[in-house]
Amino acid sequence: MNTNQSKESILLRSDQNGAVFLSLNRPDKLNTLSEAMLASLQTELDSIAADPSVLCVVLSAEGRGFCAGHDLQEMRSNPEHSYYQELFRRCGKVMQSIVNLPVPVIAKVGGIAAAAGCQLAASCDLVIAARSARFAVPGINVGLFCSTPAVALSRNISPKRAFDLLVTGDIIDAETALEWGLISSVVDDTELDDAVAAKVEKILSKSPSAIRFGKSMFNPQRQMSLSDAYEFAGKIMADNMMSPDAGEGIDAFLAKRTPIWEKPFH
Repeated sequence: MNTNQSKESILLRSDQNGAVFLSLNRPDKLNTLSEAMLASLQTELDSIAADPSVLCVVLSAEGRGFCAGHDLQEMRSNPEHSYYQELFRRCGKVMQSIVNLPVPVIAKVGGIAAAAGCQLAASCDLVIAARSARFAVPGINVGLFCSTPAVALSRNISPKRAFDLLVTGDIIDAETALEWGLISSVVDDTELDDAVAAKVEKILSKSPSAIRFGKSMFNPQRQMSLSDAYEFAGKIMADNMMSPDAGEGIDAFLAKRTPIWEKPFH
């Protein structure tokens, strides 16, 4: 494993066999999304998006919580409308960069994921949570409706459940988050590392080009009409069929052998 930053960095990165592991590293602040954290995330996400050798991303956090949201102390130190607009714009760009990455992003969640931290998890393609994980958008408790987290939240769970969380500030446990569709799986705390590793290994075993074709199709088609979605998906699937991996995969299936995927460019 190649580690690119020291433990003093607020965002840790390591690379292994095509997987990139990013870890929020402000455990004393419950990994809040300070200006510096958002900038570090954006830099890494831009780098990953431009790297064809990356096949999967895991987003996790150091310490006892995943992410408690924005840094409220930093926000109160800059009481200007223009500052807040720019902060939320930058945060929104980070969330969209996750959604638009050409490879799957897995959130590994332990502890609390609150406000923009819940938004961060909801923006990922898959969320594997420890049984002790908790999710909330509690801005309403301090007089602030979590409007930007609402965008990601309402695209993962039903509008009525999302609005309920937003206007009450209630905390839900991992089992409820799974039932509502906010996360993809729940495991015992002691099994979280192994569960994420197994998911990464399974994704890395698939065709790199097929994974990228799929990610490029899945999120955009959700915003389209039914007819436009089918037209768009049909074009992507036809492009996918012309790839070397699709030919290799189908030939291997017919011949009852293991396919040999084309290696991504470095």
